[in-house]
Amino acid sequence: MLLLNHLWIILALPLAGAAINGLCGKRWPKSAVNGVAIGSVSLAFLAVAELVREYRALAPDHAVIGDYFTWILAGPFRVDFALQVDQLTIVMLLTVSFVGMLIHIYSTGYMAHEGGYYRFFCYLNLFMFFMLTLVMAANLVVMFVGWEGVGLCSYLLIGFWFLKKSAADAGKKAFIVTRIGDLGFTVGILLAFWTFRSVAFGAMFGAATGMQPDTMGHAGALTAICLLLFAGAIGKSAQLPLYVWLPDAMEGPTPVSALIHAATMVTAGVYMVARMNPLFSRAPAAMLVVAIVGAATALYSATIGLMQTDIKKVLAYSTVSQLGYMFLACGVGAYTAGVFHLMTHAFFKGLLFLAAGSVIHAMGGEQDMRKMGGLRKKIPVTYWTMLVATIAIAGFPPFAGFFSKDEILASAYSGPYANRILWAVGLAAAALTSFYMFRLIFLTFFGKPRYDEHKVHVHESPKSMLVPCAILAILSTVGGWFAAPKFWGGADYFKNFLDPVFASAASLAPASTLSEEAAHTLELQLSAVAVLVALAGFLVAWWFYIRKPEAPKRLAQSLHGLYTLILNKYYVDEIYAALIVRPLLWISTNVLWHVVDERVIDGAVNGAADSARGWGGQLRRLQSGNERSYASWVIIGAVGFTVLLLGLLRMGH
Repeated sequence: MLLLNHLWIILALPLAGAAINGLCGKRWPKSAVNGVAIGSVSLAFLAVAELVREYRALAPDHAVIGDYFTWILAGPFRVDFALQVDQLTIVMLLTVSFVGMLIHIYSTGYMAHEGGYYRFFCYLNLFMFFMLTLVMAANLVVMFVGWEGVGLCSYLLIGFWFLKKSAADAGKKAFIVTRIGDLGFTVGILLAFWTFRSVAFGAMFGAATGMQPDTMGHAGALTAICLLLFAGAIGKSAQLPLYVWLPDAMEGPTPVSALIHAATMVTAGVYMVARMNPLFSRAPAAMLVVAIVGAATALYSATIGLMQTDIKKVLAYSTVSQLGYMFLACGVGAYTAGVFHLMTHAFFKGLLFLAAGSVIHAMGGEQDMRKMGGLRKKIPVTYWTMLVATIAIAGFPPFAGFFSKDEILASAYSGPYANRILWAVGLAAAALTSFYMFRLIFLTFFGKPRYDEHKVHVHESPKSMLVPCAILAILSTVGGWFAAPKFWGGADYFKNFLDPVFASAASLAPASTLSEEAAHTLELQLSAVAVLVALAGFLVAWWFYIRKPEAPKRLAQSLHGLYTLILNKYYVDEIYAALIVRPLLWISTNVLWHVVDERVIDGAVNGAADSARGWGGQLRRLQSGNERSYASWVIIGAVGFTVLLLGLLRMGH
């Protein structure tokens, strides 16, 4: 049981890769940098695979914890550097390490001609270290270290091309916006310690089990803790109203978009809510907030995706929308469905970003879909892999997205915390998802070329980029089959595997009033509705962009006001700039800088210096160099001292 006893090895491997490339990579050839970067994450994936084998062989009924040393000890506040492994950890470890390894391989082709090559892979390895730390943490503080670490790496990778102003600004925007949510997360950790006297998951969940659950009309400490922690998830996972950083983050290299903003970091909030399910399940008001925010974000972001012309921006808003689906699942108590969609989303959305990068590579850096068209025969591998991912995210069977999205919608309709309004919102978002994704396919790969074929020499990407795409295409096809037997009356293997993690939440959920047969029939009917909705989205996209390509322009002209509103993303960035950014800049410039800094602080310091200089100038005149003057001052001093002494003696008598 080597890995179960030494969980830290999984973290040490990518950290070592980051350190080696960061210190030595500048002097090494790219092949050596590749060897260190890919080798470290590949070894980490193999270590995860061995850990899974050992865990399954041991088959424990609880989390296996490695407690290595006391990290923080301040009175009653104690934090150990402790890692843990259970079924939820295993799902996340396999997803993060395997998809991360593929994206590292892809990056060797995509970034081959970029400067700062060693620095890029140093950041990627460092990100893997922090993400694995977040996933394996056994308490909230260690999780927070990973949480903040992936935020730091996101800032570094988004702004990788730091000489490009838009990229540097996007990195700063991501860092600042996510800090807003992290403030709530920090307060939530403190409140959790105040409530449970511990931040270790086992102790917290054990204490919560003995507490009376909050009710919808009485929100207590549990609800407050959950809402504060969820504030962190809103920032990190780009939900309303803190989603604005993620679309701008597309300024970073495409592998960064695939790794951080599709497969791993942005799912950290979903993972955190799922991990804290014993608390959320005892705070129904917090669960309702999670579900409402998730559903609203899913629909809102999908509407913006309808009008985007930048291929990466479409995928960015799609990511925000799909994350909303995951939170909707957690909010209606379907934690397994949320984690299932997290996993399948890593496959097909990671593939969509990598395939988009292949398109951009083929087009010489062009990202505007209006300047593409007719690419399917020129880059066929990219086309077919991207088509597979599009079918998966649209929710067509038997691809991965169908099974995970179906479970979410079914739970929203008839689960223990069902809400038919939220189900309808989720269904509408599914229709829009199908439309804008097939719109992307039709604009990019179909029709006549809308670029200058004499200037743009379209070419397929190298194997280092295509092989990861092909592997993810396979996973996007078969990745949902863990749940497939349920549709034929069999077992849902994914749910059965995760049941021990969510047993506490399941025990509190209201019992279903439907028989097993009736529930199965209803789920098949809901699946059929979801597929029909996805088909409708596909057909509308086909009509607009293949059958009647002039129709979108006419529709935009007839609905000019609505079209302009959505095209400008509801002017949210402009509203934030007017209400928050510019007032803060005015206050910082005119009050904090010119008044507090210049007049008060600098005035006090400069005033003291001017006074000292003035007095020094006056005292300097005493040093005249005239002996008679010095003798006069000595006599005056002696007389003065004598007078003072006589006065004191008289007072003494």
